[in-house]
Amino acid sequence: MSKKDEQIPPPTWDETLMKALSPWSIEIVGGGIFLLAMLLLLSLPGWGETGVMVWVVAPFRTLFGWGAYPVLLLTAFGGVHIMLQRVKRPYTVTAAHLIGIELILLSLLPLTHAVSDATLTDAYAGKGGGLVGWALSEPLISFLGIFLTGLFYLLLLTWGLFLIFSFTWADLLHGLNMISLRSRMWAHRIAPQEGEERPSITPIPPPPAPVAVIPPPIQRNPRLPPISLLEEGVQQVMDEAEVDRKTTLIEQTLADFGLPVEVTEVHQGPSVTQFGLLPGYVEKPAPDGGVQLMKVRINQISALRRDLALALAVTRLRVQAPVPGRGVVGIEVPNDETDIVRLRTLIETAVFHKLHSPMAVALGRSISGDPVVIDLSKMPHLLMAGTTGSGKSICINGMISSLLFNNTPHDLKLIMIDPKKVELIRFNGVPHLIGTVEVEADRATGVLRWLTAEMDRRYEFFTKHRVKNLQEFNHVAASLEDVNHLPYIAVFIDELADLMYTYPGEIERLLTRLAQMARATGIHLVVATQRPSTNVITGLIKANFPARLSFSVASNTDSRVILDAPGAEQLLGKGDMLFLSPEAASPARIQGVWVSDMEIERIVAHWQQAMPEAAPMSAPWESLIARHAVLDETDSMLEQAIAIAQKRDELSTSYLQRRMRIGYPRAARLMEHLYEMGLVADPKQGGKTRKTFVDEGDEDPLAKYIDEK
Repeated sequence: MSKKDEQIPPPTWDETLMKALSPWSIEIVGGGIFLLAMLLLLSLPGWGETGVMVWVVAPFRTLFGWGAYPVLLLTAFGGVHIMLQRVKRPYTVTAAHLIGIELILLSLLPLTHAVSDATLTDAYAGKGGGLVGWALSEPLISFLGIFLTGLFYLLLLTWGLFLIFSFTWADLLHGLNMISLRSRMWAHRIAPQEGEERPSITPIPPPPAPVAVIPPPIQRNPRLPPISLLEEGVQQVMDEAEVDRKTTLIEQTLADFGLPVEVTEVHQGPSVTQFGLLPGYVEKPAPDGGVQLMKVRINQISALRRDLALALAVTRLRVQAPVPGRGVVGIEVPNDETDIVRLRTLIETAVFHKLHSPMAVALGRSISGDPVVIDLSKMPHLLMAGTTGSGKSICINGMISSLLFNNTPHDLKLIMIDPKKVELIRFNGVPHLIGTVEVEADRATGVLRWLTAEMDRRYEFFTKHRVKNLQEFNHVAASLEDVNHLPYIAVFIDELADLMYTYPGEIERLLTRLAQMARATGIHLVVATQRPSTNVITGLIKANFPARLSFSVASNTDSRVILDAPGAEQLLGKGDMLFLSPEAASPARIQGVWVSDMEIERIVAHWQQAMPEAAPMSAPWESLIARHAVLDETDSMLEQAIAIAQKRDELSTSYLQRRMRIGYPRAARLMEHLYEMGLVADPKQGGKTRKTFVDEGDEDPLAKYIDEK
């Protein structure tokens, strides 16, 4: 074995500190910082002052003024942060957060000093922003004037807030557009001019996803495919007049049924446009005989879904009541034309590269036009369903293409099972593929058996090297000469129903075991079916596939089977999907990515040209399939009988019967199979025992027999 090129990265400063200190020393240091900061904080207003505390607290007042309070609070939080070094923290503190907090504090100190008109003497007394506030404000005021100085620090303050909340300038412009739109609509409703036409409502496009400035990860290895192999996409924007017309129809239709609403949001996606409705109030008689205002209930709006579809002249319309996190009822109206979501537009986004995962997969775009990218290694397995032509196979093609853009064959292996025999075979020949695309149901069972054996083999490696997952194992393997790197294995099954109808018990058992245990070993499953019935997606399978994805299905029942919720029966087809993430409470609507046959051919051709030395990897499950074929033809207990024969010099039928707890006819048949394999001698004349010709140290007799056949 050759020495790995990769080296173990040097430990970070906190890891070095934790190793240098004795157990619990880091917690004691953090606790001491926290207690000291809290004592000083309580002493600032004079609650716990003593002779010593007055001397200690005074410099904080002089330096920071009122800022001594947040400084000591941040110090106390730092102590808590240090104490939690050895446990998984329930929060994340990045360098951007720290810089943002510092910018806010260093902006507010001079601003408050300038506003309070404090002098240097006042700063020494701890008033305003203290000496720090005086030093940051007075020189700039003398040079720029108070207006420009205040503007400068306000900009710094805004920048700090942006860093803390991960807010971008594009998000700010998007928010200002939203405020402008709502103000125009509100002004028009409270003071309409007679004969005036309704002002047009411009759909609010999402802030454009920034393209990564640094070279993306897929360009670090020259063997990875260039982005030019993929087609460019164009995002269309709906005409303002069309948005105004649909907005008027929605509000007027609901008003005709006595439900006043106001369209406050318009979000255009590739296939649907979501109109956000804010329910109004209706007058109802009060118990005292007067009139009271009651808010329109959202289930009243949901009940009028068909009436809205009729008014808008669309075949299918989905009501999301309410939209999570936005406080409105979403009316999702199909666009007149569906945009094609190209894989290239998603791979080029910063969202894709921020995952920093070899298992990053581009799904599509949301109803707001935002890119949706998932990490298969965190799913950890995905179950999808949908009728014929709804977009399942194209979605799988997009996932495979995403993985091929991110990984070399050294880092990723693919296994594909396609009982339909037409969808995945175009990936035959790519060096990532183990064997070829399997199209026979009986061979698919052998593939899953091999996967479970490979999973068990990897767990043995993990135990031997005292690691718990694939990432840690490969980190250790990089420093050892006799340990090989283990790649991820992504398994794609395009039609589960055919397998379940052929071998229901075996397929369910193997899939369930893989789904329960394979995540840590780097084996991830993507399973699709066009019949999401309970005899295909059984309770055991469903319970172990936390991530679900549904395309258009035939009925409400099918939607509940795959998503545990209705709604998939209202999808439009052609890639329109509902994705239920393991972390999400409700499914999100997405227009799936489209990868053409030409793009797939280019990707496969690129890998064949980039790695001409890579011979197609033979299927390692061939021997396993042949072994089970022999056992099916003979007896499933033949392996156990061979193991017994290896331990004895002589063997009899009655002994097999007793040891294996079977009937005499079956034991006699097993003895005949052993004789045909040449493992036992002819029966002695008048005797019941036979001499055995196999020992425990011999090569696997069954494998040898299969090779001879």
